[in-house]
Amino acid sequence: MTTFNTDAVHTFIKFAQHPFKFRAYLFWKLPAAWLAGVRMQTITEDACTTSVPFRWLSQNPFRSTYFACLAMAAEMSTGLPAMMYVQSAPKRISMLVTGLESTFVKKATGLTYFTCNDLPALKEAISKAMNEEEAVTVTMRSEGRDKQGTLIASFAITWSFKGKS
Repeated sequence: MTTFNTDAVHTFIKFAQHPFKFRAYLFWKLPAAWLAGVRMQTITEDACTTSVPFRWLSQNPFRSTYFACLAMAAEMSTGLPAMMYVQSAPKRISMLVTGLESTFVKKATGLTYFTCNDLPALKEAISKAMNEEEAVTVTMRSEGRDKQGTLIASFAITWSFKGKS
C-alpha cells in the first residue's frame, strides 16, 4: 500500500476544522451546500462526520429536510476524506462521484449527522489508482442519524479515482 504524506493529511484536517477557512471554502466552491447549512463536524484519518439542519433553505413541502440537502451532507462525509487522501498522495489523482444509492428511513426534522467510517477502503482504492492505468472505484457508506441516534437515511456513494501522468 502506498504511504500518504502524513503532514499533508494533518494540514488538511487542520484546514477542515478551521471554522472560518472551511466555511469560506464552502461558500466559494460549494455555495449550495453552504446555503443549505451543510457543515463538517469532525474529520480524522478514520472517519468523517458532517451535518445538515432542517431550516427554511433546506426544507421540502412536507416539513422535513429536502433529500438533495441530505445527499449533499452524505456526499461531503465521503468526499472530504477522499480529498484529504488525494491531496496527500505522492502522485496526482483525479476523483469523481460515479454512483449514488440512498434509502430514506425517517423524516429529517432536525439536525442530521452523516458519518462515514469506510476510510480504509478509500485509502486502498486511492493507492491502487496510483499504480494502475484504469480508474478504480470504491463505494463508501454514509449513515445519517438525528441527535438521538435514530437512522434517518443511508447513502452508498461510489467514487472513481484515476492516477494522472
